[in-house]
Amino acid sequence: MITVGSWRDMRTSTTPAPGPPSMLRLAAASLAGTAIEFYDFFVYGTAAALVLGPLFFPTFSALAGTLAAFGTFGAGFLARPLGSVVFGHIGDRYGRRPVMFASLTLTGLATVAVGCVPSYATLGIAAPVLLLVLRFLQGLGLGGEWGGAVLLTAEHAPAHRRGLWTSFPQIGPSVGFLLANGALLALSAALSDAQFRAWGWRVPFWGAGLLALAGLLLRTSLAETPHFRAMGEPVRLPLLEVVRGHGRLVLLTAGALAVGYAVFYAVSTWSLAYATERLGVDRTVMLACVMAAVAIMGPLTPVVALLGDRYGRRPLCLVGCAATVVWMFPMVALLETAEPLLMFAGFLGAMLAFITMFAVIAAYLPELYEPKVRCTGAAVGYNLGGVIGGALTPIVATALSRGDGPPWGVAAYLTGLGLLSLGCFALLPETGPQAAVRAVPGAESETAPA
Repeated sequence: MITVGSWRDMRTSTTPAPGPPSMLRLAAASLAGTAIEFYDFFVYGTAAALVLGPLFFPTFSALAGTLAAFGTFGAGFLARPLGSVVFGHIGDRYGRRPVMFASLTLTGLATVAVGCVPSYATLGIAAPVLLLVLRFLQGLGLGGEWGGAVLLTAEHAPAHRRGLWTSFPQIGPSVGFLLANGALLALSAALSDAQFRAWGWRVPFWGAGLLALAGLLLRTSLAETPHFRAMGEPVRLPLLEVVRGHGRLVLLTAGALAVGYAVFYAVSTWSLAYATERLGVDRTVMLACVMAAVAIMGPLTPVVALLGDRYGRRPLCLVGCAATVVWMFPMVALLETAEPLLMFAGFLGAMLAFITMFAVIAAYLPELYEPKVRCTGAAVGYNLGGVIGGALTPIVATALSRGDGPPWGVAAYLTGLGLLSLGCFALLPETGPQAAVRAVPGAESETAPA
């Protein structure tokens, strides 16, 4: 494992850090890119919860159709680690910048194509097969996006504000979620149920094409990171180097991040299907409750990241993870009331616990790896966590909540994942500015507050 050494590499680059105007432009481009990519990813998750089951799996029962739709949703998560390997190889050998263009193009094209796939009534079995393939391509692109966007800001940012600047791409998922669900909420409210199921759900997928073009234009002026330019001869096979020298670190980060993914998708995906199908809550009400919680979470991301710059990354991760362990049973109890304000309160508590961890992750993971394998190592660990927590949670939670009474099994499952993640975070080292000061003599001047 490389911790202090990789931190020293990040702190002692001979290329000076760019000034605030440059960082603002870079952070804005990173935020826009992750927002667009996660819009593509989230619009599928919401559609899977609301309409894809009956449209693409009509021969199944309502429960089996929802499970099948969530199965295609999970395929995107399975593709993400593969995307992080493919695009991580490009990022570590040829630069972070090419990754940001290729990943956005792939995800955008796959998302538009999802909106064009005819239903089972028209194509038969070919329809869900196409859906599965396109969802896989979506995940492949997103697996590369996070590493490229995060490293663009992390490797340009000054050490004492790395947490703050890398929090901007972490705001992107919140913005993407609000855009995706806002579009579906507006269409759901404006159209009849028959119109929404016939064509209305497809409109947000088609809109992804315009968003992708806007994102590509924003990224045309981005410069390669100073750490990559100063790196020297690149590693020939970054993945092999990561497996040999950082395998334990990758597994620990994947386990640590699993509960964050699980909580987010339990709130944003499973709860939509559960409340609309089992509790009889109107889908516009559910979308509004979830969106309100995410809308509060998003602006708090840089605030939490600043605390990470001040007090360290690992302490905040431990606090956020412990909060999820405490909050899962209350969240399920509040959801079961079917009262909008109480459901919102449950979702908000979960999102605040989630962002306490994930606001600092974009600074934390790159600091754990040396520059020559940073794009691959950080992205693989991040996306493997998505497989454990994100791919399985909607499927497992739907299966656990099919009986009568409150879905306490879902709360127990999320609590168990929280304990697993808490243990993994406890085994990871600190990497923030204070850790570097203790480890690197004479580094105090670099960590002075701005």
